[in-house]
Amino acid sequence: MLALLMLATFTLGCVQRTISVTSDPPGALVYLNDEEVGRTPVSVPFTYYGKYNVRLEHDGYQPLAEVRSAKAPWWEAPGPDLIAEMIPNNRVEIGWHFNMSLMPPANADRVIDRASQMRALLRRETQELDTKVVTPENK
Repeated sequence: MLALLMLATFTLGCVQRTISVTSDPPGALVYLNDEEVGRTPVSVPFTYYGKYNVRLEHDGYQPLAEVRSAKAPWWEAPGPDLIAEMIPNNRVEIGWHFNMSLMPPANADRVIDRASQMRALLRRETQELDTKVVTPENK
């Protein structure tokens, strides 16, 4: 009897939990709780249910940040989870899909104006540094 119990313990699996993230367009860089996990479509294992901070970034698209919940199925509640943990190949798959928005086109005049402002600021700071001479008396 003890051998049968040990055999059952070592041959039965545990629940495999994954979060799958897809996006439109595909290829977005995905962060879960500020940890980079890959590019969409991506599936990552997880241990804990609850809220996840999800951030997606893709060139030419506005960054997207949301809080999503990974909710436990009823059989993961205390009690039924003991039986669920013993079922081989038992899985929980949570899927999240995100639609990303294109970045608004840049206004060329505004970009040039901002560049001119930055150039003027840099020149002004450079001139101020040139006029300040460090001598042993004013250290």
